[in-house]
Amino acid sequence: MSHDLALASTVALPPGDWQTVRAYLCERFAHVARATWDERFAAGLVRDADGVALHPDAPFRPGLVVRYWRELAHEPPIEGTEEVIYRDEEILVADKPPFLPVAPVGAWVEQTLLRRLQRRLGLHSLAPMHRLDRATAGLVLFSVNPANRGAYHALFRQRAVDKTYRAIAPPLAAQSFPLVRRSRLVRGEPFFRVREVDGDANAETHIDVLARRADRWLYELRPVTGHTHQLRVHMAALGAPIDGDIYYPDLQADGADDVTRPLGLLAQRLRFADPVTGSARDFSTRRTLSLPSA
Repeated sequence: MSHDLALASTVALPPGDWQTVRAYLCERFAHVARATWDERFAAGLVRDADGVALHPDAPFRPGLVVRYWRELAHEPPIEGTEEVIYRDEEILVADKPPFLPVAPVGAWVEQTLLRRLQRRLGLHSLAPMHRLDRATAGLVLFSVNPANRGAYHALFRQRAVDKTYRAIAPPLAAQSFPLVRRSRLVRGEPFFRVREVDGDANAETHIDVLARRADRWLYELRPVTGHTHQLRVHMAALGAPIDGDIYYPDLQADGADDVTRPLGLLAQRLRFADPVTGSARDFSTRRTLSLPSA
């Protein structure tokens, strides 16, 4: 198995009173046997953000970024084909289908956008500069040249990328558009869900309506911040959960994918000033998101 950092799964340690990194990982991923974690530590497959192998008794420290590699006995195939929208010596823009993870996560390592592109193009230096929810289709920006990777990471950190999404959801007839949703988002239960709480806002989404039908509207969503599930949580909180959402507002019993009813959310456009070339970049997906027939 390749130990390229781009193929590692990543977790940032949350606040807590665990004594060691291993203790946290064993509790956080209780479905993974302790002996498996011991084997990963012994093989140097649990490392910090700089790629330094961690000892099993490495002290727990909130905020520490831990990268680890996994072997999977079986990965279910994921339907749908990715498309390369643009590629040069610095960046690559890919258009991904729904249900395909951007990078290794959960039950997927090889069945990810990153690994598909690396195998198909022979570009093992590829690294995603941001993530889309696995259920979301559309554009993802990759760095090709490791020497300038930090400059593209900085674009997202500084909120210098204009991201536009399309979404299909029920009408919000009582609202005036365009509107801005600001709220404070924190991790919920189970761990992969997010919820709104009282407090200073850390998430902001600009929302407008592009088309209307009796029971469904086509929305334009422009997130200012980039929190996990931000668009899904904001739309559900307004009373218009995005079509096909199995997490919000309520978690479906089994949380299983329904490939016949993909999430009605599309990462439609990316715009930014290229920090390396200085040129204006503007990319749009070739996928479409249409209101259902009346």
